[in-house]
Amino acid sequence: MIVVGLTGGIASGKTTVSNFIKAKNIPVIDADVLAREVVRPGTPGLEKIVKHFGDSILLPDGSLDRKKLGSIIFNDEIKRRKVNSIVHPEVSWAMFWRIFWCWVGGEKFCFVDVPLLIEGGLWKCMGKVVLVYWSVWWNLSCLLCN
Repeated sequence: MIVVGLTGGIASGKTTVSNFIKAKNIPVIDADVLAREVVRPGTPGLEKIVKHFGDSILLPDGSLDRKKLGSIIFNDEIKRRKVNSIVHPEVSWAMFWRIFWCWVGGEKFCFVDVPLLIEGGLWKCMGKVVLVYWSVWWNLSCLLCN
């Protein structure tokens, strides 16, 4: 099985490419989705965050209050690193298991959609990497020429 890392900047068209791949019934593992899954109520990820930051970051239903946690870590590099040190390993394990199950299921390809694939070093674990890039300037110049 070939594991393909899919990455690109904000508004680069990565979601469009991801949706195209999914439409071809090729599995796409989305790191952003996994980042939400690993902090659901009852998960070790959420338990670790609560242990460090306290119950005040929980909503009444027991789920993570992302807005509140965001306000805590937004301007505090040390606290942001702490959250990342909890969430990133959980996401990596979830990603590994999803890739494993694609392999067990006999998939020929598996795409892993990771916004910071290059910056985080995960590109080293991929068989191939696809970088989605869209130049606004090129597109505007094409519109002006037509």
